[in-house]
Amino acid sequence: MPGYEMSEPQLRCVLPFEAVPAEVRLLRKAAAKQLNLWGVSTATDEAELLVTELATNVFKHIGEGVSATLILERRGERLRLEVHDKSQAVPTSKSAGCDEECGRGLHLLAALAVDWGTVLTAVGKAVWCEIAISSGRACRRIERAVEALELYQGRIGGLGLFGGRRDTALEESAIELIADLLHWTAARGHDPDDMLDRAQVHYEAEAEAA
Repeated sequence: MPGYEMSEPQLRCVLPFEAVPAEVRLLRKAAAKQLNLWGVSTATDEAELLVTELATNVFKHIGEGVSATLILERRGERLRLEVHDKSQAVPTSKSAGCDEECGRGLHLLAALAVDWGTVLTAVGKAVWCEIAISSGRACRRIERAVEALELYQGRIGGLGLFGGRRDTALEESAIELIADLLHWTAARGHDPDDMLDRAQVHYEAEAEAA
């Protein structure tokens, strides 16, 4: 991966990359290193997952080998990730079947990020998302979890429940969602057990910090 340029230390980092699968791992490492330098390593797991999705979408839907750029910006209590490419084809979220990874990627982006979107530029577009890095991350995580579970529950026909029945349905949806994420992890060539271990370490670290 080409060397990267930085401006405004601890605020903005620009990472040019070539859209090929081998570059994604290097891009994740570079992003994790930068977050560590900024003192926001607690956001690393989320950021790495989002970097993977954003970068993978480029070579899947724009073309393998094209030039693209990842920009990381620390904006107060949020971390912004942008991937710029030279296509003005805007990604659209849709209901995804088991074999449709495109729709799943955008749903995952929407579930993990505080906000996200697409901006057309003079030479193409930028797909961006923001995640929280403040002391209120745990509270926001819970809010996002409920939002994700309600969306997931709606897709399997569980809307309209209240009280204890709703809580039980959300718990069952959480188990199903975790199982789906483990299938997604294995399909991407990662170890599901390792992913669970990393999630547990991340949770314990944030719980202690709180």
